[in-house]
Amino acid sequence: MNELVASVEQLKSDEEVSALIKTRMEEFQSIKTSSRENIFKELCFCVMTANCGAEKCLEVHENIGNGFINYSEKKLAQKLKQFGYRFPNIRAKYIVENRPFIEALYELLKSEQSDKEKRAWIVKNIKGLGLKEGSHFLRNIGFLNCAIVDFHIVDLLVDYGLIQKPKTMTKTAYLEIECVLEQLALETHLCLADLDLYLWYMETGKILK
Repeated sequence: MNELVASVEQLKSDEEVSALIKTRMEEFQSIKTSSRENIFKELCFCVMTANCGAEKCLEVHENIGNGFINYSEKKLAQKLKQFGYRFPNIRAKYIVENRPFIEALYELLKSEQSDKEKRAWIVKNIKGLGLKEGSHFLRNIGFLNCAIVDFHIVDLLVDYGLIQKPKTMTKTAYLEIECVLEQLALETHLCLADLDLYLWYMETGKILK
């Protein structure tokens, strides 16, 4: 782990990268205190990202905007398809089925439950969000303490010899990798949300959301 810690620390000393990450985290924090609609639209973005590239999802998400709130399932699917999204029908179905949870979700986020307790509720109740996407959603609205274990992060940890690549990402495998990331966060004096952005930058040269 020492080698990866050193790499993260070196990147932390890069003023341009650290400033960009700080700005992005401030953007995430601002969503947490915004409207129910904005929070739900961020949820929709994370529903979209499962097995889809983040950059394409960002483009489609921006084009649809408030349609995530008010389009019928049929129209939403049509718009997703029009903008080149990969899974228009099933994700439109999930998004529409998640709308009745807008108020419950908003109340959950204001509660005193831990980030992982919030994630557990989201995974149980929100269609289309597993542990990774639930963590992604929470990070994107300003929560700090869940790890986003995607293939970029897995590949990086494998390259540094910290884990063996799982054949399938089971719940057990996910939580075991999250524990590795929690230890890395301690060693680098970062929260999991910040650490994810640094690791993503190391692997991709980009900071998205």
